[in-house]
Amino acid sequence: MTTTTARTQAPAEAKSRQDLVSTIVVAGFGAFTLVLGVWALVAPVSFFDNIGHFPPYNKHFLHDVGAFQIGIGAALLFALAWRDDAILAVLGGAAAGASAHEIAHITDHGLGGRDSDPFTLGIVAVILVAVFAWRLRARYASV
Repeated sequence: MTTTTARTQAPAEAKSRQDLVSTIVVAGFGAFTLVLGVWALVAPVSFFDNIGHFPPYNKHFLHDVGAFQIGIGAALLFALAWRDDAILAVLGGAAAGASAHEIAHITDHGLGGRDSDPFTLGIVAVILVAVFAWRLRARYASV
């Protein structure tokens, strides 16, 4: 092997290793964050007792934390699915987080926020889900 050949192969090997490590970290952190978010949203008392023990206990706050964690985790996982379309991945994560946030405000009515929150947050969630679905449909309509 010549010196020139060795130099051209090393960057490709390094990039391949970098891609593998990055993919593992993004997948692991995405799944971990998504699971934590679902846990905080579905079982806030358990989440508070085991992970987020920052008194005083506030169910609505933990639901909000869960919703935002779901959005972050979904965005990370969608980034792996659509590596060539960052906007689609981010829209998917934002739509997931906004939808979970809307659910939290509907179920927690009277525990926090404003009376108008379910309506206004619902509009945000519907817009994000609609634009995500529109872009997703356009992506696969050409396949």
